[in-house]
Amino acid sequence: MATIVLQQHSALREHSSTPPPLTSTLTLNTPRSSTPIPNKHIPFCPPGPAPSTQVVTPPHSPPTNNAPFKPSSLLHPPHNHRKLLKSPPIYGLDCDSLAQALNHAAGQPLPPPSSVFPWLHGLHPNNQTQLQFFLARKKSLRKIPKCLREVTIIKAGGDLSRARIKGAVAPDEVLSLCDDDKKGFLDCDPQEGFSVRNFHIQAAKIIQVSDTIIYGDDRTDHRIIRSVAERAAKVQRQWRKELEAQGQMPETYHTFVLTSPFEDFERAYPELVAVNSRGKPTGQVLDFLHQERVEMCAMSKASEISVGVYQGPSPNPSTIPPTDSDEPTFDVFIECSDHANMPDTKVLSCKSKQLRSRRNNDPVHLSFPSSGSLMPSSYAPAEADGIIAMCQWIYNLTHVPQTSAVPCTPDKDGDIPMTELTPRTRKVLFHCPDGYTETSMLTVAYHMFAEGVPLHDAWIQLHVDNKRNFFAYASDVALLRSIEEQVLQMSPAATAGKRTPPPTWLGKLDGSLPSRILPYMYLGNLTHANNPEMLKRLGIKRILSVGEPVSWTKNDWESWGRENVMFVDRVQDNGIDELGPEIERCLDFIGRGKADGTATLVHCRVGVSRSATICIAEVMKSEGMSFPRAYCFVRARRLNVIIQPHLRFVYELMKWDELQQERRGETVRRELEWTTVAREIAQLNRPYSRA
Repeated sequence: MATIVLQQHSALREHSSTPPPLTSTLTLNTPRSSTPIPNKHIPFCPPGPAPSTQVVTPPHSPPTNNAPFKPSSLLHPPHNHRKLLKSPPIYGLDCDSLAQALNHAAGQPLPPPSSVFPWLHGLHPNNQTQLQFFLARKKSLRKIPKCLREVTIIKAGGDLSRARIKGAVAPDEVLSLCDDDKKGFLDCDPQEGFSVRNFHIQAAKIIQVSDTIIYGDDRTDHRIIRSVAERAAKVQRQWRKELEAQGQMPETYHTFVLTSPFEDFERAYPELVAVNSRGKPTGQVLDFLHQERVEMCAMSKASEISVGVYQGPSPNPSTIPPTDSDEPTFDVFIECSDHANMPDTKVLSCKSKQLRSRRNNDPVHLSFPSSGSLMPSSYAPAEADGIIAMCQWIYNLTHVPQTSAVPCTPDKDGDIPMTELTPRTRKVLFHCPDGYTETSMLTVAYHMFAEGVPLHDAWIQLHVDNKRNFFAYASDVALLRSIEEQVLQMSPAATAGKRTPPPTWLGKLDGSLPSRILPYMYLGNLTHANNPEMLKRLGIKRILSVGEPVSWTKNDWESWGRENVMFVDRVQDNGIDELGPEIERCLDFIGRGKADGTATLVHCRVGVSRSATICIAEVMKSEGMSFPRAYCFVRARRLNVIIQPHLRFVYELMKWDELQQERRGETVRRELEWTTVAREIAQLNRPYSRA
């Protein structure tokens, strides 16, 4: 048995299903293999019930245009390229030819979704569940589409931590490297189970319809480059013979080797290099993990939730005090953590003393239990007293001017401490890694105390007036409701008198609010949609139901008006039903609300796939973003729930990207190819997936 030599860095392969430990800081300067954004989770996405006839449904989507799609490539036929090896045939590419081929491929429109699905879902001959669902009527759908002609770039040696061309993969991601494997291509189709989110197999699927380019860097042995190229060429030839034996007429694909040094390619075409020869990301190629962090930092940036009190992400130690002149300098940092204990009066007194005696205005740090860590069924009265005591302590710092009482005498090192001559109030930051999850319980409790408002008003004011996106657990809602009366009794801002009972919408609140994606568009689930009173308090006056009708009372329908509710029927989260034909109509409905100055809730059942697809399409259209950037934009703003449009919806959004570029009068060009998009999504979600 012959085996190709493979230089593989284990840190890059990420085969482990165990999430890495969470960091304490949300930062943009983390490496590609860094830990995920904390507290996100992938929800289960079940298909919804049979659509109701309560609402008038739209007409059936127009038939798909099934005209033959003919892709073009600068690599086929390969006659213009020098043949390096006769059998198996391998051709040479210089750096100019490689760049031209990649740029040409990025400008080719994708085939219609109906031409490549369900093949892209993965149809293993032994997976009867997948086959029966997708191929019950058309056995021909199992055949490899002839409308695809892609380019797969393989870096010989597999070290993608340096000298990585845009979209490059390691050999073992797409090839079986042992000669005793008759198939040659990696056997990627799942052999059991049903899934419409097989993002991780797309690179191995697409190489079956790709011209393949092999390259290495200055550290890669030329024998390894040749070995991988020969393997790829043999597999292509073997695969074609196998398909011909099955009665298919496959296209002919070719294998190429980059003959120019990588450094020449890097110097001439830096926009096509993801990681340079020194192992540094160039910033020229979008990275989903980095882009998600960019959007997360922008969305959860520290802002004031009450006088002198801010909520935001944990800062880097190197940014204390902050370098941004627009950001306030904080005197007290309160980190909310699962590992923190409730601070008692002795701890708070000690921290007050530190504030008075601190040198050089160094900030004081304090910990507090995180959201979801105190359960209303088991917490002691002392913990309720602790929450109120904490609120009182913070209120005094931010409302009562204080002066540091440091004596102006040299310390043991001979240094003379600085003193504050003018009394002033302090600024406090509630912080946690993502800027909202662990701090939400303390944030809501303090807002109730400082503003003297009941829980339901605090919840709405923070979201609407203070523009804070936040997430809380159902246990936080129960806890805050149980201590609400005590908090308001001790509040210096609450007015005396009989309190009104809480509104009915509060009883339906599970802790989460719909996610504000744009000022006029929210993304949520069916539970949110069935709480119309809460939606009105948020300023939401229109509902777009994607595949899941609302269950409202007659009074609710009369109050809202049927013209303000749109139901998209016959779209399930099943990998078959299309959303592409419905996007225009959905965005027109959202646009009418925007023009009227009202917000629209877009929802399906869970709020992660069908409705997320519509929201991504709106962000692409209104903000002029490419699909990868709009995906990260919406993903960050969905807070603790990870959006999960399935493969076909993602593909349809990439086709929508092409249409938007045409309408803007731009030359159509994908920012990232299909395989790269799928690979990035799979890597983003891997830390959160079940083992």
